[in-house]
Amino acid sequence: MKTYKSDTIIIGSGAAGYTAAIYAARANMKPILVNGQQPGGQMTITTDVENYPGFKDVIQGPWLMDQMKAQAESVGTKIINDTIIECDFKSKPFKLIGDSKSIYNGKTIIIATGATARWLGIKSEEKFKGYGVSACATCDGFFFKNKIVAVVGGGNTAVEEALYLTLHAKKVLLIHRRDKLRAEKILQERLFKNSKIEVIWDSEIEEINGNENPKKVTSISVINKKKNKSKLINLDGVFVAIGHDPATKIFKNKIKLDKEGYILIKSGSTETNIPGVFAAGDVADKIYRQAVTAAGMGCMAALDAEKYIAK
Repeated sequence: MKTYKSDTIIIGSGAAGYTAAIYAARANMKPILVNGQQPGGQMTITTDVENYPGFKDVIQGPWLMDQMKAQAESVGTKIINDTIIECDFKSKPFKLIGDSKSIYNGKTIIIATGATARWLGIKSEEKFKGYGVSACATCDGFFFKNKIVAVVGGGNTAVEEALYLTLHAKKVLLIHRRDKLRAEKILQERLFKNSKIEVIWDSEIEEINGNENPKKVTSISVINKKKNKSKLINLDGVFVAIGHDPATKIFKNKIKLDKEGYILIKSGSTETNIPGVFAAGDVADKIYRQAVTAAGMGCMAALDAEKYIAK
């Protein structure tokens, strides 16, 4: 069992965590970054990245995270392979306990644990993730120019994703397991007015079908739950939009969360309700959910933490 001490402990290692580490290290805060169960975060399961500034050619998500990690280490960040399982924000300095039983004491804490997309949970979905199956239209819609895609879901996110995809795809199918949508009325109106969108009611995807070489989605098997009838639909991509789960389980009752479990931060800042504890990236942002915005918030969190220590 080891004890680590630092001006700032960063929990999580996606774009937000690594960027916070780079800025904190450059401010001589000697940051310690605990990288969690999925080092590199959501970007490690993202294949082609075309919308991160600074790269003319397509880059790979895992490669981008490797570069951020290397940069964070090169400026002085200590990166530890561990997962935080307990936190005490009442003690000063703040105290975190890792899965390894190690103790981390920090004058400030930056939470950058991210959020994960909810998936359908079928085997074929896992097989084609990154090869036609996605949970982010903004990230991957561009790859489906003049193609046919499906969006699964019935809430605001699903409708917004479907509308966004009409900018690229020639046809968008919205597959919903009920006979009415949960999305806001104004979004529904836009959806029903859009000639590129067709809604498939009372239905669920049973199987995602595709080719092996090259690996790509070619069709889906859909079942109508009311009629108990299955049909095959030929298409090129499937976007799952049934919600996200922020990784905030260990912070419940320790820090203010909204009803969906996202960390509440002050407007124009990364400050939480506990002075000295900051949150950055998808763990606090349920609107944009982009690597570039997460990186921006990571920068903000490090600057906020530096300011807090200097008080």
